[in-house]
Amino acid sequence: MRGAVIHAPGDVRFEERPHPKIINPTDAVIRTAATCVCGSDLWDYRGINPVDQPTPFGHEYVGVVEEVGSDVKTIKPGQFVIGSFFASDNTCPNCRNGYQTSCLHREFVGADGCQAEYIRIPLADGTLVATPEQPAEEHIPSLLACSDVMGTGWYAAVAAEVRPGDTVAVVGDGAVGLCAVIAAKELGAGRIIAMSRHETRQKLAREYGATDIVTERGEEGVARIKEMTGGIGADRVLECVGTNESMHQALRATRPGGNVGFVGVPHGVAIDGEELFYSHVGLRGGPAPVRQFLPDLIDRVLSGRIDPGKVFDLTLPLERVAEGYRAMDERRAIKTLLLP
Repeated sequence: MRGAVIHAPGDVRFEERPHPKIINPTDAVIRTAATCVCGSDLWDYRGINPVDQPTPFGHEYVGVVEEVGSDVKTIKPGQFVIGSFFASDNTCPNCRNGYQTSCLHREFVGADGCQAEYIRIPLADGTLVATPEQPAEEHIPSLLACSDVMGTGWYAAVAAEVRPGDTVAVVGDGAVGLCAVIAAKELGAGRIIAMSRHETRQKLAREYGATDIVTERGEEGVARIKEMTGGIGADRVLECVGTNESMHQALRATRPGGNVGFVGVPHGVAIDGEELFYSHVGLRGGPAPVRQFLPDLIDRVLSGRIDPGKVFDLTLPLERVAEGYRAMDERRAIKTLLLP
């Protein structure tokens, strides 16, 4: 089979790779129906994360089950499935508490690379969720979004404890930030402020429920949020980038007693303990426990209540994966959908 392999920063190739096989009796192998490029993949593509050797790439996927191991009981060949980027048994104490990305037996699904024609999924019973039937073609992009960006945006809102009537600010206008706008609306936010400088992303944010757009960044962005909230700050701020600037912008734009939900993978983030102490701002985040939210999100997609698949504004055949990376790196695309 063929799949994407990153050889060095800026060097993604589509090449022959070994066909995945059942290694453990809890594994499944799926035939990929769709995959995509994630904003977090760009950390490696840009050389911010080191790339020491050729590495299979990608961690978002939907597909049809081809084969299951002897211990797999609930997932069956022929089912259409969606899964998280972390495999989890969904039975350990951390999973039962809703933090499947801290599963005691977790495995990173992307270790084998999901931008490929076939994928091995560890801990299949705990990781994969099957749809009731083969979904309509128009639902596949949104179901794929649930594999990561929609679940991650949802977790940003849950971690920040968004409540009905809240004023919510979203830092980051990539796919996760846009999905966080969806989440804030679904959880009842009364006002949603999207922080974005890009017209196409602003338009989609408004379509998803944003009531206001702020184009300023850093301290200017903080000042604008405070001006819009009577000098106090937003009730909840969803940090969906992962830089030092974005984190401080989020913390300082939050009112005393408010919360920040942070889901951008941190790079160079340093938080001053004394500043956090006196801010009275709550801070919670981490790798999103997507598996916790999948059944609900899948239902919202299939019922037509949410359409996160609109974040895919570029669709390419999987063999042109390198072009998809370039488009996102150059901000010509929000998110690239790849079809085998």
